[in-house]
Amino acid sequence: MDKFKEKINSLRAEADASVQRAENAEAELKKAKEDIIVKEQEIISLTNKISLLEAEVERADKKISDLKSAKEEEESTSSTTEALQRKISILENELDTTEKNLKETTEKLRTTDVKAEHFERKCNTLESEKADLEKKLDEKEQEFKKKEEELEATLKQLEDM
Repeated sequence: MDKFKEKINSLRAEADASVQRAENAEAELKKAKEDIIVKEQEIISLTNKISLLEAEVERADKKISDLKSAKEEEESTSSTTEALQRKISILENELDTTEKNLKETTEKLRTTDVKAEHFERKCNTLESEKADLEKKLDEKEQEFKKKEEELEATLKQLEDM
């Protein structure tokens, strides 16, 4: 009789542990999905930033082109030429900075893509693990019910004696 009670308690403990693991897996899955959403938002943000930086590069290129054209037209006046050269230098520096920002943003986008893929794989793994744990839990519950029925039948037989 005590062995049956111990067996029932053991099965209950196993079922409780399985439920806890399943809940933990669900929590990890939820966190991974939230991380994926955050990374996807970062990707969108970085993509928008790249678009803005590319437009800025185009504007800077146009400004440089315009200033170079103006420089060629006004080469006769040295003061005007010096001012244009300073502007060109400033714009070239801005262009270099913008191109650097574009490269950094592109690299961040690539890194974020890699991280998003990693979290997606992790999410899939956790979903698979959750399904396995739920299957094991169902099996343990069925085993528990079977043992409980056997115990009840045995107790009934003992009472009938």
